[in-house]
Amino acid sequence: MDLTLHDPARVALARRARLLAWTSLAWLAFEGVATVIAGVLAGSIALIGNGLDSGIEALASIVVVWRFAAARISSDRAEQRAQRIIALSFFLLAPYVAVEAVHALAVEHHAETTWLGIGLSAGTLLVCPWLGRAKVRLGRKLNSGATAGEGRQNLICAYLASGVLVGLLANTLAGVWWLDPLIALAIAAVAVREGRETWKGRACGDACCP
Repeated sequence: MDLTLHDPARVALARRARLLAWTSLAWLAFEGVATVIAGVLAGSIALIGNGLDSGIEALASIVVVWRFAAARISSDRAEQRAQRIIALSFFLLAPYVAVEAVHALAVEHHAETTWLGIGLSAGTLLVCPWLGRAKVRLGRKLNSGATAGEGRQNLICAYLASGVLVGLLANTLAGVWWLDPLIALAIAAVAVREGRETWKGRACGDACCP
């Protein structure tokens, strides 16, 4: 879709992208802090990693708000910068989660039961898929890898929340302690992969490549 700076359709889409980013920030501020607290109390590496992922997503949302300020709505340079920052944000999460997960496996760390963590993960499964799909669609319409990349982070958060939920339930109901750190390792791997794709401009398909 070829939209110019003065095209009302592009301005409306950019405004919607910013609104979704602000909505994400409101949710992530609550979900991220609460999830990290629940993870620390339960000793769950995957839950802590999921909470930290919320912080990374918040950074991506802030970047999208900056990207679609009025003066930058059609700026290719701003798009490239935003896209690269969001790509780098994926890489912030991977090292911490991977190291902690390997350590948990090595010492056979058993996370405690956390119904708060289970409830937060379930809530994430309700919110993040909607946000993610909406942003990916907007990214395609705006030819914005940054917007689509932010949406991909929301979708990843939903997938990871489902994995964390399974891990917590498995540990609570069957004592399968090792599933939690294995899911944490998957979080790290997914973060690296999506960071590479966003850096290359593939977060919303070839149309979004710079």
